[in-house]
Amino acid sequence: MLTTIIYRSHLCDDVPVKALESMVAAANLKNGRADVTGILLFNGTHFFQLLEGPEENVKAIYQAICHDKRHYNVVELLCDYGPSRRFGKVGMELFDLREHDKDDVLQTILDKGTSRYQLTYHDRALQFFRTFVEATEKENYFEIPSADSWDFIPTDDARTVSLASVSSDAYCGFAFQPIIDPLTQEIVSLEALLRTRSGGSPQNYFECLSGDEIYLADLDSKKIAFALAASLGLRDQVLSVNLLPMTLVKVPDAVTVLLNAIAENGLVPEQIIVEFTEREAISEFEAFSQTVRTLKGSGISVAIDHFGAGFAGLQLLAQFQPDRIKINRDLVRDVHKSGPRQAIIQAIIKCCTSLEIAISAVGVEQPEEWMWLESAGISQFQGHLFAEPCFCGIPAVAWPEKKTAL
Repeated sequence: MLTTIIYRSHLCDDVPVKALESMVAAANLKNGRADVTGILLFNGTHFFQLLEGPEENVKAIYQAICHDKRHYNVVELLCDYGPSRRFGKVGMELFDLREHDKDDVLQTILDKGTSRYQLTYHDRALQFFRTFVEATEKENYFEIPSADSWDFIPTDDARTVSLASVSSDAYCGFAFQPIIDPLTQEIVSLEALLRTRSGGSPQNYFECLSGDEIYLADLDSKKIAFALAASLGLRDQVLSVNLLPMTLVKVPDAVTVLLNAIAENGLVPEQIIVEFTEREAISEFEAFSQTVRTLKGSGISVAIDHFGAGFAGLQLLAQFQPDRIKINRDLVRDVHKSGPRQAIIQAIIKCCTSLEIAISAVGVEQPEEWMWLESAGISQFQGHLFAEPCFCGIPAVAWPEKKTAL
């Protein structure tokens, strides 16, 4: 199947521009053997390349490109399929933008096309060319340093409590994981993640339940979460707990139950955030929205967890205006390499900024993910890069420290 990949990258400072000719000559030989064709644009700093050919061959060449040390910040902008090649004459043709008048560049690129009826001004790939040539997205090219430019130094203030000391007949447990601002070294909040008594997953906790029992057990578990928080001395710390969206609908007095459990453990509603995942379909949306309004009216904040992964994210955003959202980890994963993920997250940031909704990124595991997201405007993070969940306790946080040049 004919596959097209478009990527953007940044030439390393120690690579002379005059080396481009030999690089393109070597690429022509390699690509020709693999039946891969395309075009390469260069503006003096950034590369913009289109590769076309059999799927397996194109992806193999692209992986080799990603590991080439002569450039960095490689971002895949497009991976698509089509009936014919746009540029089919040679394995790779270099087009140096510094040698052409900006107004004539796109027409010159069109003239290099081998399938004129395909390479039109409405062609999606050509729109990427236009954006690169006109540099309309250049402010969004976040040139992040390498992962090894930071050290992550763990603190020594981790602590745990015994589940039995909180409740001798506790039917579940919780693991706590911080949401942090890495640059200010501040723990913004702690999320209480549902576990079984032995530390098993939420799925294990719910697997023997059915029907409305699930929602009753979901709500009842929060009593243990608040008791553990009090035992850990979190009376001045913002605390997040998760609820299934339909728990508020299926249990009529759910808000009262939450408020009572909060008060019984010496906490206050204003320090509690209730997170809802958008992955579960909400069959009674109006009833759910009304209960959320009651929840917020009591002083409890509301967040949408795994935003961008479920059924009703935008509807939830518009309907009841959450206080914060947590961007789904599938969007966060390898965001520094993915143009589509970057565009989606930037749109989410712009939308939430307009609505004064706080944003957290979850599932952060790589330094590059954190650095790109920080550059894009996100300051609150949760993930194994900084701290793993700690069962019945608060984990040590690994704070980033910039390495000093020798």
